[in-house]
Amino acid sequence: MPEWLYPMVEAPHLPMSALLARLIFAIVGGTLVAGIYQRTRRASSIAPTFPATLVLLSVLIAVVTQVIGDNVARAFSLVGALSIVRFRTVVQDTKDTAFVIFAVVVGMSIGANQPVVAAGGIVAVGLTAWLFRDRPAQALSIDRQIVLEVKLGWVDDVEVVVRSAVAAHILDIEPLALSTLKNGAGLEARFRMRLLPSVRLTELVADLNRINGVQSVELRTE
Repeated sequence: MPEWLYPMVEAPHLPMSALLARLIFAIVGGTLVAGIYQRTRRASSIAPTFPATLVLLSVLIAVVTQVIGDNVARAFSLVGALSIVRFRTVVQDTKDTAFVIFAVVVGMSIGANQPVVAAGGIVAVGLTAWLFRDRPAQALSIDRQIVLEVKLGWVDDVEVVVRSAVAAHILDIEPLALSTLKNGAGLEARFRMRLLPSVRLTELVADLNRINGVQSVELRTE
């Protein structure tokens, strides 16, 4: 075999201590990224599981890099595998996407005859996932974050009108979209809201229905 082909079929050996050090640094780096993300974004616009997903992805990419090394063939095969799995797999949570990639990475590590990388990745990602596991309080915050879609007649400031109607029921509200109804007969607005723990949805809808000219109200989770 020509010498220039060896990097395409062989990968350098990596000591276990070096692998663990890199994965630990990946966890630390991912945690810093997640922290920066949380400090620079509005609380209402942050999906509760997204910071944990950033940490998981940091570790996963570190593992992927060890699997690929200088091997061009593995790099192309990994791109194809991740593309097929990601876009053919329906996920409802950003964490689910990370675990889909996790399964692909572990499988490829073993298939590439690098069980040490696979084992180290399982330990590192498993530890990260456990540290950022879903907790009851977090589940509650997810349940109390909803999207409001309201259709109403023409008003000067939709956000002010809606905010005043729901003020007693929410912690925060963020406008997402605004459009006109068919033939310009009114407006359709969409908001993301974080509800107070004690809110009754029927009372919230009742207050929204008191808005002058309201046509319909819909509450749904994202």
